[in-house]
Amino acid sequence: MLKEGIKAPEFSLIADDGKTYSLKDFKGKTVILYFYPKDNTSGCTAEACDFRDNIQIFNKKNVVIIGVSKDSIKSHKNFKEKYSLPFTLLSDENAEILEKYGVWKEKSMYGRKYMGIERSTFIIDENGKIKKIFRNVKVKGHIEELLNSI
Repeated sequence: MLKEGIKAPEFSLIADDGKTYSLKDFKGKTVILYFYPKDNTSGCTAEACDFRDNIQIFNKKNVVIIGVSKDSIKSHKNFKEKYSLPFTLLSDENAEILEKYGVWKEKSMYGRKYMGIERSTFIIDENGKIKKIFRNVKVKGHIEELLNSI
């Protein structure tokens, strides 16, 4: 289980723009790495739009926003275009990074168990260390939590 104060697990994933990004690409900046279940669902759309609507505040604080889900690059491109999202969306179709960050969990809905992404956010400092972890994120009020933690 990851803890605050330790080095964040490195990743190398393909983004919605077709480029591959790694955590080390953002050294010197604060990274908000947020994991969400699925493009175009109500909660995930609300969360992404909250980040979009506050992007200027994050930019002024030298913060990079990165969203990660198991959705395909094509799905990410459509989601990003549909909602004019001004940040990077990474595709982790094999759940490698999801597992490294401990967000790939057994979930249950209507008595049926399945594997899915626990909505979680990690603030990673300029040196690649985990500054703050938010698990089981509730979308409403989350942006304020993040801004107060940066």
